[in-house]
Amino acid sequence: MIDYTNCSIEKVSVHHIGNKTNDEELILSKSMLDTSDDKLKDLLMRFFIFPMTSNELFSFTFTNQDFKLNPLYNFALQLFDTPATFHNQTLNISKHLYEVSNHPQIKSGDLFISYFKGVSIDGETVDAVGIFKSENRQTFLKLDAKGNNFSLDCDDGINIEKLDKGCLILNTDRKNGLKISIVDKSNKSSEAQFWKDTFLMLKPCADEYHHTKQFLDITKNYVTKQLAEEFEVTKADQIDVLNRSMEYFKKHETFEKDEFEKEVLQDAGVIKSFRKYDEAFREENDIELEDSFEISTQAVKKQARVFKSVLKLDKNFHIYIHGDKDLIEQGVDKDGRKYYKIYFDKES
Repeated sequence: MIDYTNCSIEKVSVHHIGNKTNDEELILSKSMLDTSDDKLKDLLMRFFIFPMTSNELFSFTFTNQDFKLNPLYNFALQLFDTPATFHNQTLNISKHLYEVSNHPQIKSGDLFISYFKGVSIDGETVDAVGIFKSENRQTFLKLDAKGNNFSLDCDDGINIEKLDKGCLILNTDRKNGLKISIVDKSNKSSEAQFWKDTFLMLKPCADEYHHTKQFLDITKNYVTKQLAEEFEVTKADQIDVLNRSMEYFKKHETFEKDEFEKEVLQDAGVIKSFRKYDEAFREENDIELEDSFEISTQAVKKQARVFKSVLKLDKNFHIYIHGDKDLIEQGVDKDGRKYYKIYFDKES
């Protein structure tokens, strides 16, 4: 849990990062920004910190998993250990981002790098380094009044309500690669993943949030992609398994894999199939996951949004299945038309 109540901005530098592949420039500032104005500091806090509300925490890694070789990890340590070198380290960070911005669709933008004090994480007060990229400038109107006369002008600027990309590197858990909170408002196409995967090179922290999220992801993928290939099940059956999965995580505080399989999957053949799929999925996606862990309610709430309990029938009907699957029957009439029969006690 991150608390920004007593957080303050100490230093800010800004640089412009072009796209190297498109022959755009890297423009490095010679000095830090003047942030002595309290109103400006408040606006910067709103721009930088308000979007950083995710419960997902990451840690640095590298292509061979040795986070100590990660450039950003080492730049961050220099910033924390020798704050006097702040501006010089922001130059190094900007150069690194410029070098990895090598996909033609990566947008140029202004890179803000900030030093914060007073960030609280799980009761520990730490310093933090923020790296924030603004990629979309917007036109705004400026209306000035002089006496009874008005004048109207326009200019381009940054919308402080729309941070495009950001990360907050927290000076804690150094032995595991620090802790990082990120935000990325880009679309999910492959070229947009460079912020987390190529520039920062992060992996999920081994905490209850990611354990919960990852196992629910594995379950959802198995039910929606593999279950129907091996067993004769209807869409209603698949939704029923997804509903039981989510219900298990909502009513338990601790996850036990054997218990989950018996309560949710139930059938011995399905359990055997799921274990095989689970093992392959973890290996393919490089996931380290215990078979017993504390359940994160925040992760359950987030995953509940993508666990669909909707049965879509052509473009005519949607059936929401929330409870007893035995109250819905599938069939085919004498003319070959498919149908569902639904039983109920009351309507509203």
